[in-house]
Amino acid sequence: MRGKSIIDKVRVSVKWVLPFYLFTFLTLSVSAQKFALVDMEYILKNIPAYERANEQLSQVSKQWQAEVEALTTEAQTLYKNYQNEVVFLSQEQKKARQDAIVEKEKQAADLKKQYFGPEGELFKKRTALMGPIQEEIYNAVKDIADLRGYQLILDRASDQGIIFGSPKIDISSEVLRKLGY
Repeated sequence: MRGKSIIDKVRVSVKWVLPFYLFTFLTLSVSAQKFALVDMEYILKNIPAYERANEQLSQVSKQWQAEVEALTTEAQTLYKNYQNEVVFLSQEQKKARQDAIVEKEKQAADLKKQYFGPEGELFKKRTALMGPIQEEIYNAVKDIADLRGYQLILDRASDQGIIFGSPKIDISSEVLRKLGY
């Protein structure tokens, strides 16, 4: 009999305590988590310094691309000339021309890597020009998040997973005002 009363007590406890804990934890986990959206494309388009930086990057990129293409064209010209004259050349001349072609191609590849590689000049220039702008935007977004208590702010421009976002939670205009635009 004694064993039965303990089991009954456990059943009663489970009937009342379990729902109480479930209700408490579910309420806490669902409690008002605040989040917002920003549209980085919209924000960046409305910052003149970003447009100027983009233009500078575009110009320098075109200039560097022209330099790389000039070396590539030189290598192609050397190769075409070599093809046209190969029958008249001695083995030593052939070797010298082939080496010159390979060297010119290597120069073009090295220059391309120097300008456009992962650690290249374009990357460094982009970081130097865009870094301060992105930092300023980040700080403005962080200040707004701290002020309003947002736990999460998503970028609607870069996240393809957002199907719908209410304009009520979009703080892009507020970020621009905080930045002075």
